[in-house]
Amino acid sequence: MTKSANSVGALLMMASMACFTLNDTLIKLTDGAVPLAQLLVIRGVLSSVLILILARWLGALHFRIGRADWGLIALRSVAEIGAAYFFITALLNMPLANVTAVLQVLPLTVAVGAALFFREPLGWRRMSAILLGFLGMLLIVRPGAEGFSLWSVYALAAVGCVTVRDLATRRLGSDVPSMTVTLVASLAVTAAAGLGATATEWVPVTPRLAALIGGASVFIIGGYFFSVRVMRVGEISFIAPFRYTGLVWALVLGFVVFGDWPSPLTLVGAGIVVATGLFTLYRERRVSQR
Repeated sequence: MTKSANSVGALLMMASMACFTLNDTLIKLTDGAVPLAQLLVIRGVLSSVLILILARWLGALHFRIGRADWGLIALRSVAEIGAAYFFITALLNMPLANVTAVLQVLPLTVAVGAALFFREPLGWRRMSAILLGFLGMLLIVRPGAEGFSLWSVYALAAVGCVTVRDLATRRLGSDVPSMTVTLVASLAVTAAAGLGATATEWVPVTPRLAALIGGASVFIIGGYFFSVRVMRVGEISFIAPFRYTGLVWALVLGFVVFGDWPSPLTLVGAGIVVATGLFTLYRERRVSQR
């Protein structure tokens, strides 16, 4: 992969993390006032309609896709459903920065998965940087009898689902439109939530809740789209550490929106996480100059 492709991938990853974290913030502001299934149905319907309109406007939507790619899209969609359920459940029961911090293990799981299954290069310096970032995440979470609860397990289950999703995306053919993959993922989550909603008593949606869910629908489109694009550009082992920028967003939004003041250890961990991403970028530049 070229330096240019890796740089684009890094930017796409940062954009994806910004969109997902803003979506998470709006969802958390609903504070469980709407049942999860109902929330996902409403958000999913709005997102799917907006994605369809955007895709048609850009002329970036078609379904002439090979059987193998449809299989990968199906696998990716199932993983997306699991990720939505586990992550949002954890999000509604944990501080934003904490649940986001647990997800920072993703660069390690995705990079190792790419090395194992796709034989992508993973040098010891990059691997060391990812592991160091993981240790920084542990400083934030500080797992223990009180810190590592059932909701932390839900967050780790979301990690497993997102890892499968990203690796499946990586195997998609280059001719598969990203907007098609994004739309199918949104429809899959909405359909699964619709099934769950049949056993859930719906509640009235106030104007405030409607605004929060509507805003989340807009940001989740960006998150979906950029998460598809990023797995198709550059080397996973280089791009993955930039997922850590989501933690920076979560720390800032957690303080500004929810009044959560990070502890000194949390700030140290966040600093380590950011430093690993910058070091990885530095190493890529050095290697490309040889």
